[in-house]
Parts: sequence; structure tokens; C-alpha cells
Amino acid sequence: MHNLWAPWRMDYIKRDRAGDGDCIFCVMPSCAASDEGDLVVFRSSHTYVALNKYPYSYGHVMVVPYAHVPSQEDLDMEALVDLVVQTNRSMRTLRQLANPSGFNIGANIGAAAGAGIAAHYHFHVVPRWDGDANFMTSVANTRMIPDTLDNLGQALKQIWNASFGDDGAQE
Repeated sequence: MHNLWAPWRMDYIKRDRAGDGDCIFCVMPSCAASDEGDLVVFRSSHTYVALNKYPYSYGHVMVVPYAHVPSQEDLDMEALVDLVVQTNRSMRTLRQLANPSGFNIGANIGAAAGAGIAAHYHFHVVPRWDGDANFMTSVANTRMIPDTLDNLGQALKQIWNASFGDDGAQE
């Protein structure tokens, strides 16, 4: 048995589960004062960008529409455009922060496709590096994340705001 310390998971274990019926993606943006705790990087008119609390790799973010719909085909045109714009901005910001070799971008639509929260469509932006599927992933079935989510969130916000401003308009 191998142990990998992940102290940030303790908050998940100890959390009050009384509100588990609420959609996390609907609740997260309603807490305007808690962007730090929710790791919200940016908010636009139709979507917001947040760090994934259980990332596949360093810098894994999600672009989430405010609309509670199960698929992108249920979004209106403005939300679809905003989703793509904020996905592009996420990639630009992550390139400045971490210089990834590439990205995996996509969504799992429906539980059968692997969606953990199938009722609320969201897009994943996952930075990738040459050789990042190293021995830890292949032999130990373990991923290494080199920094805390709080540090990553602060760095992304700083770059995002410098690149696009607080209102998201590209400078």
C-alpha cells in the first residue's frame, strides 16, 4: 500500500452534507464573497472559470455556464460564445503561468460518458506536458500535483486580470 498525502481532501470529508442535494455548480457562483474558497478564477456574464478541486493535472480548470442544463446543446448562443471565449482565455492564461505542451479540452455529457455532475454541463481545460504520464501514473496509478490549489488560483487570477482586466475584456 502506498500513501500519498492530500490534506486538501479533508475539507471534503468533513463537510456538512445536508446541502448535497444542491448543484455545486449552481451554488458556487452565488457565493460572491467566497471566490477564494471556491477557487473561482473569473466570472463573465454567462460563465465562470474555476479550478477543479480534484484535478487531473496542474492547472486543471472548468468553464461553467450559469445555466443549469445537462448539455451544451441546451445553452443559448450567447452562453455558447462566452463558453468558447472563456475557454480560450483559460488556455492563454495557463500558457503564461505554466507553459504546457498542449491541452485536453472537453466535456463528459451524461453519466454514461463519465460526467460526475451530469445535470450541469461544464467544460474541462486540462494542461498537458510532454512526458506527464510518467512512471507515477503508469506504475503507481497516482498523479502528482506540484502546488496547492490556493497558490494556483491566486497566480491564475493575477495573470487573468493582467491579460484581460477585471471585466474580461481583452486589452
